[in-house]
Amino acid sequence: MKKSPVKNTKHLSLPWETQDPFIFCSYHHDLYPGNNDKLGPDSSLEGRSIGQDFAGKDGWNMYHGRVVPGFPAHPHCGFETISVVTKGMVDHSDSLGGKGRFGNGDVQWLTSGRGLQHAEMFPLLDEVSNPFEIFQIWINLPRKSKNVEPHYKMLWHENIPVIVEKDDRGNQTRINLIAGSHKGHKALNPAPDSWAADPANAVQIWTIKAAPHAVFTIPATEIEATRSLFFYRGTSISIGETKVQEYQVVELDAAEDAEIENGAGEGCFLFLQGRPINEPFEQMGPFVSNSQAEIREIVSEYQRTQFGGWPWPDNEPVHGKERGRFALYTNGEEEIK
Repeated sequence: MKKSPVKNTKHLSLPWETQDPFIFCSYHHDLYPGNNDKLGPDSSLEGRSIGQDFAGKDGWNMYHGRVVPGFPAHPHCGFETISVVTKGMVDHSDSLGGKGRFGNGDVQWLTSGRGLQHAEMFPLLDEVSNPFEIFQIWINLPRKSKNVEPHYKMLWHENIPVIVEKDDRGNQTRINLIAGSHKGHKALNPAPDSWAADPANAVQIWTIKAAPHAVFTIPATEIEATRSLFFYRGTSISIGETKVQEYQVVELDAAEDAEIENGAGEGCFLFLQGRPINEPFEQMGPFVSNSQAEIREIVSEYQRTQFGGWPWPDNEPVHGKERGRFALYTNGEEEIK
């Protein structure tokens, strides 16, 4: 009898549970109303816990934002954030002077390394409605890379490989290849110090949309790796003899092909794979290291230096209504899309 590729299934709850080398995954889907003149919601904020708004009132959240939704200036150290924005826009600003606006399929890959501050604000640019959807994935850095210089790069959606495949019945599956390789296609290069930068670590990050009843396969790999398939929208899927309902995470055996048959509705998935780092792990909020002593050193460093300070006039910077997609890097290079 063929071995099942399914190791475990669990109900999804925020943040989504991940496996080494990934340490965190959050998913936000908000149906924001039209904008006001400050690029916030043209709607009353009464009844919201401003500064800590995660209740989903009226189908959207302000998160930690007070005027514009999002996450004002906060520190990161010792890991990477991969922000996949499928709808809406994000305004990025950081303590090294970098900034940008990206969204509608773009991906930002940010290596915090020895530490930086950044803000992620969600400007509402449309006067009528502003749907917004983002995955933020945290991937750990190995000990040797914990103190690298911070770095960020953009993976613009025009350049991200899209693989469209059809099953024997003509049903279509669409894969956005954010990291890794599949069927002869190779993703854009990740940040240079990333665990994902070495092909031997078998890191794969895909977003997947499958038509009703489509069948697609995630092929086995010879590299020992963890695999998580997040089934966040649809009806049901079948993987061999295992039937999985919507809003579940499936832990897969990387040594086995995983043939997935989608159910009656369009299926939406996030797929994460990677060889585990297998090092001691300690975390205190946005600080990640290998020991409690190192965490204390990071906290002390942040209290002393603020990781270089904050060069922007406020903690919730946005880049104006008329600005398009762009990235200004710390070396002065600017990309305009």
